[in-house]
Amino acid sequence: MAAPARLSREVPLADLLDSSLAKAVGNWQRWLSDERRCSPHTCDAYARDLDGFLRFLSGHLGGAARLGDLETLKPADFRAWLARLAGSGRKRTSTARALSVVRGFFAWLERNGLAANHAIRALRTPKIPHSVPKALTVGEAAETIDMAGTMAADDWIGLRDIAILTLLYGCGLRIAEALSLTRAEAPAGDVITVTGKGNKQRMVPILPVVRDAIDTYLNACPWRMEPGDPLFVGARGGPLRARIVQRQMQALRALLGLPETATPHALRHSFATHLLAMGGDLRSIQELLGHVSLSTTQRYTEVDAGRLLDEYRATHPRAR
Repeated sequence: MAAPARLSREVPLADLLDSSLAKAVGNWQRWLSDERRCSPHTCDAYARDLDGFLRFLSGHLGGAARLGDLETLKPADFRAWLARLAGSGRKRTSTARALSVVRGFFAWLERNGLAANHAIRALRTPKIPHSVPKALTVGEAAETIDMAGTMAADDWIGLRDIAILTLLYGCGLRIAEALSLTRAEAPAGDVITVTGKGNKQRMVPILPVVRDAIDTYLNACPWRMEPGDPLFVGARGGPLRARIVQRQMQALRALLGLPETATPHALRHSFATHLLAMGGDLRSIQELLGHVSLSTTQRYTEVDAGRLLDEYRATHPRAR
């Protein structure tokens, strides 16, 4: 391949691609916003990451990039792009996200029969230092949920994953509590009844965005559910197992460069931490979480509330 050339960021991306690739990029962006329901912030961030890769690729190829070119790329070509990112001073977390976005774009191309290249699978996600608090930041939580929808082989499974992670973060549920919900218990109003440890029930307010995510998943799910059937089902229609959700979070950690503490339970932790940072009453949060002892809830006070307040703005991000 030709030696990479530095291209002006002023050149419109469409001028650096052939028409078929430019069309594919536009369709992918619409898929993110319309079908995956990523937030505008996430869509813009992903578009910038893909833009950077395709600009590099055009320079790397010495001309307008085509869909067919994507199928011929080798691991060394992708590594050259990662080296460019590293040389530009980007943080490892930012580089890890860019790689996850490009991986997601290639997966989308393959699912739609446009192009296939497995070389990108050979790349390792940059290692990220694990000096990150157990609670995710607001941005990390939102991006984790948005990215979850882009990883599934089937669209309805992606919507299911968005729904369950939105439920964990938006309502502070334990994974076992979420998976124990039945079809009849799907939220229809402003609260949801949750059965926690010791079969103790509690009422948890449910945000409209959580209810909408669950409704969208149910409308797309191909499996018929009776009222007593599990609300969340696996690919074959059986009960969704916690291990599947845990593996999903494991994959998201790798893609987004998050620490090993970014588990399904971390979304529950983040729910409580972010509410507390906004001045939420500790006793009320205790009730929402279903903690028997207030001392358990007090663990969530071990955060930098000032930092979280700056990020949190005015409301819970999933309520926007």
